[in-house]
Amino acid sequence: MALAMIYIILGFVFASYLRPIAVMTIIPFGFVGAVVGHYLTGFDLTIISLVGLLGLSGILVNDSIVLVTRVQERLSEGEDLETAATGAARDRLRAVMLTSLTTMGGLAPLIFEKSLQAQFLIPLAVTIVFGLAGATVLVLMLVPALVGIGGDFDRLTRRVARLYGFSDKPVGTHA
Repeated sequence: MALAMIYIILGFVFASYLRPIAVMTIIPFGFVGAVVGHYLTGFDLTIISLVGLLGLSGILVNDSIVLVTRVQERLSEGEDLETAATGAARDRLRAVMLTSLTTMGGLAPLIFEKSLQAQFLIPLAVTIVFGLAGATVLVLMLVPALVGIGGDFDRLTRRVARLYGFSDKPVGTHA
């Protein structure tokens, strides 16, 4: 249900059906990082881990939104899609890395805490720290690539629409 709500909100924000998918595609990679982190640290996946997964999803979606928004800004400045996507990744590298590193650095001490009061929060910290560690670099590579694939898909559907008479522009012209 949370994923559906994220998609609906992003759909309204981006006024697109495909861009929210590009943003949300990174979430499963964060989940893989969280599972690997639980395995490496020896903690079981608990309900608190799933709460951490919701927080992790929010952080990853935020990082992806920063990138997609920058791609849109660069496209509005007249750049082609490939240049805009790669440029956006370069422009937002520091913002994405700092968001992830400060979150991981802030939660890392909790993983090593020995006090009884903190024991139930450790799975949450493991989920977020390892999920971010596994997915941050992928955000910078995968999201721009998916935006490019979405642009290719958009061009293809527009071309097919013109070919079959659903558009008044001839096939050889650009929209």
